[in-house]
Amino acid sequence: MRVHEIRGIQASVAEKLAAEGLKTAEALLAAGRTPVGRKELAAKVGADVKEILELVNRADLARVRGIGEIYSNLLELAGVDTVAELAKRNVANLHAALIEQTQVGDARRAPTLAQIEDWVAQAKNLGRGIEY
Repeated sequence: MRVHEIRGIQASVAEKLAAEGLKTAEALLAAGRTPVGRKELAAKVGADVKEILELVNRADLARVRGIGEIYSNLLELAGVDTVAELAKRNVANLHAALIEQTQVGDARRAPTLAQIEDWVAQAKNLGRGIEY
């Protein structure tokens, strides 16, 4: 995923990140993995550390195949904002929460139970991407 495709990113922040050589979600995650890295990024691009953390969280979720910007937003609405959090979730409970969030989110339909099973399995294999 390109950094400018991350949901919620301001065009000016995306441009500044790209100018720093951070053109992909993977590159953003690598640079913002630690609190020190996020603080440095925030200073370089003139953004708030909290905003950088939100973008890094979305970049983290982008590591899971099948989670695009719409489903990442739906997951956030259901309280899942990182791969580590996704790995801990009960599939059936998360499915129910995502169906509920579909009513208020951008998604036209909730992901299937099989999709969520796949995401959780991937998350367990990927491991933690962000340090706090």
